[in-house]
Amino acid sequence: MCIPLFTVDIGIDLGTANTLIFNKNKGIILNEPSVIAVDDSTKKVLAVGQPAKEMLGRAPDRIRVVRPLQDGVISDFMMTQAMLREFIRKVMPERSFVSKTRIVVGVPSGVTGVEKRAVEEVVRNMGAKDVYILDEPMAAAIGVGIDVDAPVGHMIADIGGGTSDIAIIALGGIVTNASLRVAGDEMDEAIINYMRRSYNILIGDKTAEDIKMQVGCIYPGASPEERVSMEAKGRDVLTGLPKAVMVDSTDTLNALEEPISIIIEGIKNTLENAPPELSADITNTGVVLTGGGARIKGFDRLIQQQTGLNVIIADNALEAVAEGTGKSLADIESLKRYAVREKKY
Repeated sequence: MCIPLFTVDIGIDLGTANTLIFNKNKGIILNEPSVIAVDDSTKKVLAVGQPAKEMLGRAPDRIRVVRPLQDGVISDFMMTQAMLREFIRKVMPERSFVSKTRIVVGVPSGVTGVEKRAVEEVVRNMGAKDVYILDEPMAAAIGVGIDVDAPVGHMIADIGGGTSDIAIIALGGIVTNASLRVAGDEMDEAIINYMRRSYNILIGDKTAEDIKMQVGCIYPGASPEERVSMEAKGRDVLTGLPKAVMVDSTDTLNALEEPISIIIEGIKNTLENAPPELSADITNTGVVLTGGGARIKGFDRLIQQQTGLNVIIADNALEAVAEGTGKSLADIESLKRYAVREKKY
């Protein structure tokens, strides 16, 4: 009996903060934190995604809670493979060995060939027949609906958890770009350091992220209505006892000044390196922001103030890279061209 071979196409945004999986027929089918918890004594995977993230900073010694990606690249190969295997099991529970799986993975544009090979090897070990590695700015541009093959320059800034990828795209390729290892994680670290300096309180990564997303506002000219406050809890540095303080948007404005200025400088440098014709295009097309960092209040207005360009936050900012990796599979020949730089190793 002849068993028909069918093709499963999925796109993966293997991010430092979150992993997203896109299916061309169903859209986003998984969006989970890139965290895995393992029992060190038995080596058994206890949890992945959100349940594992909730264990961060709370687990006993025998349970190892790992974020296996740092700065947009794999820092723990085995843990990444185990995490990805569990994620794929969640969304493809009845995967058939007769299926042909094609996977596109988005990676930061600044990663090395060795790092790209590591990503490809992890995905191939999942059983994928064809693997394409796509720069995240290109994937994000496809995901937000930009015609990347047009002879018109478009600028995109993808502010993720581990990296900020800024690129100018035209004629199906990245003309000039900057990949900065300053993004959401660095912002969280900056908030932790600020809270210790200013309030003598030690907070965890989750609390820092909550402060960033709930009261974060980095535009100096924000209205009073935009300046909200929240209670932050942690440990008093001096007494070692639990402590709670009120923080507001002014605190985040001060805390995030350095990482935000580095990202804006990266945008300016990318613009400076653009050919004049593309610079003229970007005057019309503006800058598109994607990634979790795009949602920080006032970021778009600050970039607009610093560059004079129109800045647009993509409607699907959080899912843009994942959607772009999946949508790129609709035209394999174009995908091979977009990913040609990654295939030279």
